[in-house]
Amino acid sequence: MRLSAMGDVAMTVPVLRAFAQQYPEVQLTVVSRPFFQPFFKDIPHLHFFAFDEKERHKGILGLWRLFQDLKALQIDAFADLHNVLRSKVVRYLFALSGKKTAFVDKGRAEKKALTRAENKIFQPLTTMFERHQLVFESLGFPIDLSRPKFPPKAKISQPELATIVAQSQKVIGIAPFAQYDSKVYPLDLMQEVIDALAANENYTIFLFGGGQNEKKQLQQLVGDKKNAINMAGKVPFTTELDLISNLDVMLSMDSGNGHIAAMLGVPVVTLWGATHPYAGFLPFNQTLDNALVSDRNQFPQLPTSVYGNKVVTGYENAMRTILPERVVARIEEILNM
Repeated sequence: MRLSAMGDVAMTVPVLRAFAQQYPEVQLTVVSRPFFQPFFKDIPHLHFFAFDEKERHKGILGLWRLFQDLKALQIDAFADLHNVLRSKVVRYLFALSGKKTAFVDKGRAEKKALTRAENKIFQPLTTMFERHQLVFESLGFPIDLSRPKFPPKAKISQPELATIVAQSQKVIGIAPFAQYDSKVYPLDLMQEVIDALAANENYTIFLFGGGQNEKKQLQQLVGDKKNAINMAGKVPFTTELDLISNLDVMLSMDSGNGHIAAMLGVPVVTLWGATHPYAGFLPFNQTLDNALVSDRNQFPQLPTSVYGNKVVTGYENAMRTILPERVVARIEEILNM
């Protein structure tokens, strides 16, 4: 069970894919929001169970119904990958019924030590993927993530989009937004990155975002460039996922789009402001070379937050220490590998 958020749900996919490959005799049932069902479409032996937040599974009575719905599927063990009130209630009900249960340890104490201003302990923490591994190991299913297998590039159903991708030598995705401003690369610097990449006619650049405000901002970044395309609101989410699977590289903030690309086997360059990859949220199968972080010599309190929701006065310009030339150089290094 993992209900939200988008990036966190995406981070379960590589672990569940490895589980399905290594334990083909086991049937997996994923409980999550209906919107995330396409994440799991290629995983064998996996059944997606849609959590109905607004009606059937709403409130305490709804969680009892959820337990009864899952119990009818003859569940043998319950893995709580969320560890919030809703999932705890369902977990306890399974435990009371005599089933094995396990839950993810989010490591709140060590994350607090990493992000506090004083006496900071600046060291890499257990990744979320490793934390998920531990949940399944405690249920008797150790998982090896060292040799991941990814789905093949998806067939793009929209003909015009498929033609653009097929005719492009290199396809770059850019997702310049995040939930919190402290994780968003300044748009004037992102403009420099896009301008530099678009100067190469062999590159096609797709920009991803959502909502009217982001759509307008993306269009400003695109301008009149023929090889840059604003994808916000253009295609259904499933088509967007298929497009992302065809990228040669994704440039993302510390946000969901980076995790989506990584779960599909796409190299991901991430930019980090208030947060830091040491907190355990580096996209799957990516190296720290792909994580470009703000300068801690100038901003020694970094990281100031695990999720980017904490505002620290004087740290508003931390991401400006990540130079556009450095971002472009890392993207081109990946494209030339």
